[in-house]
Amino acid sequence: MTDHHKIPSSIDATQSLLDGQNYVADRALSTVLFLSLKMGRPLFLEGEAGVGKTEVAKVIATALDRPLIRLQCYEGLDVASALYEWNYAAQMIEIRMREASGDVSRDAMRSEIFSERFLIRRPILQALEGEPGRAPVLLIDELDRTDEAFEAFLLEILSDNQVTIPELGTIRAAEPPIVIITTNRTREIHDALKRRCFYHWVDYPAAERELEIVRRKAPGANAALAAELVAFVQKLRGMDLFKAPGVAETIDWANALTELDAVALDPAHVSDTLGVLLKYQDDIARIEQGEGRTILTEVKRSLAAGGAAAP
Repeated sequence: MTDHHKIPSSIDATQSLLDGQNYVADRALSTVLFLSLKMGRPLFLEGEAGVGKTEVAKVIATALDRPLIRLQCYEGLDVASALYEWNYAAQMIEIRMREASGDVSRDAMRSEIFSERFLIRRPILQALEGEPGRAPVLLIDELDRTDEAFEAFLLEILSDNQVTIPELGTIRAAEPPIVIITTNRTREIHDALKRRCFYHWVDYPAAERELEIVRRKAPGANAALAAELVAFVQKLRGMDLFKAPGVAETIDWANALTELDAVALDPAHVSDTLGVLLKYQDDIARIEQGEGRTILTEVKRSLAAGGAAAP
């Protein structure tokens, strides 16, 4: 196993690993991630959409040079879609071909059509079949979109790191995958599953950290623009909006304003680009109807007086 596949040996090393991938993490996240990797426990990341939960899995996979296997959850997700299923169309063709050739031995046919040749591996089975020393990162994204039956199935898989396929037998992970589960908390996840994991709430970043994120992810934005837009977003999050902008939206906004050659925020830029930052018309209308100008004035006054980008 080469060094870049190895789990970091300390919290500081974990923070450096993230930093090396331009992921600006706080100490608490670095700590729980280090413990999760070191102790082989799934990491359960909860928080609003767009705060960087999914990105943690991507960054870890890249930094450790591990395959990233993503199971994107959705309403109605079933075991077959997550684990494995048989290629029924190919099996039927095989049966017809055998019948046409006169080979109708039922035992032989059954053994052949339920072989690995016809097995379609879905994300969880792929993750369990990872090679030792380079076990993949399994990202189970937006688990809250699924139902309790799927949670129960997932709990069993995470507990045993194995799965039984009736026709083939039990498949055990030579080395358990690194599991990261995310949820946007549209519903509560059952305690039994949470207890199996280490937990971390990924919050919106403080102004200083968000400004550092913008510097890294939108390097084209000049310092004045970056400071103003971060301060503006921080103030928006203090309002009672239907959906406050996440860090992903802050980065998008910084890049969009840079494309428009903006060197500082002005009312026209704010009004013209609100659809990059806010995704609900009621929120956009509220900001356009005067509150945006008020916030912008406060931001410029605060920064001119040497204030932070905080609300």
